[in-house]
Amino acid sequence: MAPPWVPAVGFTLVPSLGGFLGTQYIRGEGFRWYASLQKPPWHPPRWILAPIWGTLYSAMGYGSYLIWKELGGFSKEAVVPLGLYAGQLALNWAWPPLFFGARQMGWALVDLLLTGGMAAATAVAWRQVSPPAACLLYPYLAWLAFAAMLNYRIWQDNQGRRSGRRLSE
Repeated sequence: MAPPWVPAVGFTLVPSLGGFLGTQYIRGEGFRWYASLQKPPWHPPRWILAPIWGTLYSAMGYGSYLIWKELGGFSKEAVVPLGLYAGQLALNWAWPPLFFGARQMGWALVDLLLTGGMAAATAVAWRQVSPPAACLLYPYLAWLAFAAMLNYRIWQDNQGRRSGRRLSE
């Protein structure tokens, strides 16, 4: 039998796996394309994004562990709170391929808005089980709102670049 800390660590790290895979779309051509876009002055510096996402992913992952533990594992009662969580996480992981890979800023915005809605529903479901777990999602919800505003602004400020056209090499 695994030590009791193993599930906590596993749940905490899972969200970062998808985030790490998403960085593959931000490198190389995707990064050059993004660097060429017009961005608002309140755009965060690139160096801060990894610490922010690492913190947010760890917080939501640990929150999912608290829910899992409180509901006795993957039980019937856990289907809705953990299902909502898994759904929003999948939507979250879909954003980099949409934005950086396909260069579909409008569809990426739709994805962010759906992610925010699912994350809010997750927080409501979690609050009924574990208020501290729900509180771990609040910074993520705030960041998603900021990210949606940023995505919208970049999309609008780069009208000629929003159709998914790739830079010529």
